Amino acid sequence: MSLSHTAAEYMLSDALLPDPSGSRAKGLRLELPSDRLLKFISVGLPLFLVSLAFAREFSAGSQISCFSPTNFTGKQSAYVDTACWESLVHHSLDAEGRAVTKSLWALKVFPYLLLVVAVLMYLPYLLWRYVAAPTLHSDLLFIIDELDKSYNRSVRLVQHMRKVQQASAEPERFWEEYERARRERYFEFPLLERYLACKQHAHSLVFIYILRNLLLLLFLAATCLCLVFLHLNIFFQDEFSCSIKTGLLQAEPHIPPLIPCKLAAFSIFQLISLSVGSVYVLLIPVVIYNALQLGQWDKGLLSVYEMLPAFDLLSRKMLTCPVNDLNVILLFLRANISELTSFSRLNAVSALREATANKQDIDTVVDFMTLLAGLETAKPKHQ
Repeated sequence: MSLSHTAAEYMLSDALLPDPSGSRAKGLRLELPSDRLLKFISVGLPLFLVSLAFAREFSAGSQISCFSPTNFTGKQSAYVDTACWESLVHHSLDAEGRAVTKSLWALKVFPYLLLVVAVLMYLPYLLWRYVAAPTLHSDLLFIIDELDKSYNRSVRLVQHMRKVQQASAEPERFWEEYERARRERYFEFPLLERYLACKQHAHSLVFIYILRNLLLLLFLAATCLCLVFLHLNIFFQDEFSCSIKTGLLQAEPHIPPLIPCKLAAFSIFQLISLSVGSVYVLLIPVVIYNALQLGQWDKGLLSVYEMLPAFDLLSRKMLTCPVNDLNVILLFLRANISELTSFSRLNAVSALREATANKQDIDTVVDFMTLLAGLETAKPKHQ
């Protein structure tokens, strides 16, 4: 056996991918990096600010300070603070001298409103996790496994071709049979290709992904509008006139009709609302960008696997409208590229093919490995 054939045998034996040592099911990412960042910010930010608001409330004690009359005792002043904080109603007079009341109750429930916002922001991710993620998980496991197997099948095919060529007494006859097998597509393993083609006609994953982004966009916009409404109507007034002449105190003559009060944590609420609103406004373009990713194909990953004889989804022009489940799967395959062992090897072969001077002789990975095996001297050139 010649030295070149011996070297090629070792090269092809090393080209086979080893079986995965652990389960791929635990390492698959079922969220895109941008979606994970959106979840972390949109859900974590209000929860973090709510914890600060509650910490401020527990540490500072009373959230309101009222200017009670000088003849009030300490207990009476404490009662005024408690009653005004419970009511949070501003009493004033309009231009015609009529009594007007305005409720400031939203200031009291604002921390709980942020909790509701955090729950709403988490709902789209729950929808994706329990409705779409199980199907996506099984699709990714099957496709990643089949892509790696297709690579190994191609390497084993080259090993077999090399043995047949060495045992063949008529090299020209061998290459005629090879070209005929290429034309009649005997080298194909159509299960993966047909499965991916089938995913082009399915729309369940893409529907849920778009719905998830639309819900997130709706909740972000609704939260921003709600904060704008609170700022325009409530979050500009840190002082108000409180009336405690209700119930048993209504007939007491020594109690003034209105008592001025000031909100102690008013600036904290303003800062929290401005922080949440500004961050959510910045997140809206990110959500729109995530949805627009489905408007174009990620052809980089597929083009690398075009080198396999079992895979020619691009060359047969099977890619149509990108808004389908296959495009969603390609996005998540890109996010799980570390689990796809064959991609890095084929990517290196693809780069070498681009640098080859005579590219017409390297159509697939079978051609490339045939050249490595030392059979190029007997292979006729394409006309």
